[in-house]
Amino acid sequence: MRITGYRTLTTSQEWGRPVGDANGVFADGVTAVPIVLVETDEGITGVGLGPHGDIENIFAALHGEDPRAVTSLYDRMLRQTFKAGHAGSVFGTIGALDTALWDIKAQAAGQPLWRLLGGRDRRVPAYASGLDIGLGDDELVAAYEGYARHGLRAAKLKGGLDIERDRDRLHLVRNVLTDAAHGQRPGLMLDVNEAWTRKQAVRHVCELERTLDLVWIEEPVRRWDAEGLAAVGQGIRASVATGENLTGLEQYRPLLAAGAVDVVQAAAVWGVTHFLRVSALAHAFDLPVSPIGNSPVGLLHAATSVPNHLVSELQDLHAPVGVSLDLHVSDGAFVLGDSPGLGVTVAEEKIRPPHRRPQAPAADGPNVRPERAGRRLLAVADHAHATARPHATVRPGAPAHTHDGASPAVRP
Repeated sequence: MRITGYRTLTTSQEWGRPVGDANGVFADGVTAVPIVLVETDEGITGVGLGPHGDIENIFAALHGEDPRAVTSLYDRMLRQTFKAGHAGSVFGTIGALDTALWDIKAQAAGQPLWRLLGGRDRRVPAYASGLDIGLGDDELVAAYEGYARHGLRAAKLKGGLDIERDRDRLHLVRNVLTDAAHGQRPGLMLDVNEAWTRKQAVRHVCELERTLDLVWIEEPVRRWDAEGLAAVGQGIRASVATGENLTGLEQYRPLLAAGAVDVVQAAAVWGVTHFLRVSALAHAFDLPVSPIGNSPVGLLHAATSVPNHLVSELQDLHAPVGVSLDLHVSDGAFVLGDSPGLGVTVAEEKIRPPHRRPQAPAADGPNVRPERAGRRLLAVADHAHATARPHATVRPGAPAHTHDGASPAVRP
């Protein structure tokens, strides 16, 4: 079997409500989902959800190769981008191609990927993650009632701009999940997307912990700040979670060596091989791993095969437009199907025009880090900047990567 070519598509996730985080909100609830299709001479096509950045150059490392040599081809793609580097959307393109190769390998074996990778249990524990900072109270409650109907008993909220507001919203969601679980304590997490300084993070989380039991605080400071993340972890009771924006094991090593992370995350867009390697590295430090992203189907399959998987992020309960997934959500878990490969089917006729496409990226918007992020005196929204951004009415271009285009990711 040989790799003969590739095709790229871009569809959309239609949330039906505003989605975003401390960096901004997509007010119309439509986010881009790029797709890569890898073709072979035996008629098997693999699907990867992720960016197309520099794909022509990266694909040169794959053309004519046997797609079943996935991990070797992953390293070959890294070498292909060695000089310029593999960060950002380039790493996402490698991840999308890698996921498509795993899809081909499992299809060729006639097995679902979770079985091929050695998974025993097709159920993958999940938590609800609504990208919800732009929602009012009633909208927030309605969104998490929807998750609760599928058995979700843990939730991660977006916050970081107003601690009193964060506390109120966490209490609202706690009540929803407690009612649905007949009084059992739900799991609560808060993601501030690198919006705070070290001291702010300790001060604000400690304030929240007066009335709430937080499982983790996610990305409280900048992703690469090993000392800062470690200091936050030492000053609070909650765990520190981070890793979704790290692109390569070399970026994880300083954090793990410094004891800076308690829950090791990896974004779905970075690919299956990356996740497997991150999981092995984390396991060496006795740390759990948690996949991040919308439609993280490749990592869900991989999660069944690693010993330290904790829980996976569930964002939208619906698949992207034109995409169907052989999985369902039941009793608080993703339940993977038996279709060979990833179980992803792409209906290209539903993706092509007249389907709405995202606009070109703008100089300012949900995919761009706010000018004063990490430099606010208090975590109370500056009405001239922080509050205005999450409630913007004009939707800029979709972000280039992470969360399959659903969450702000690009920062200067």
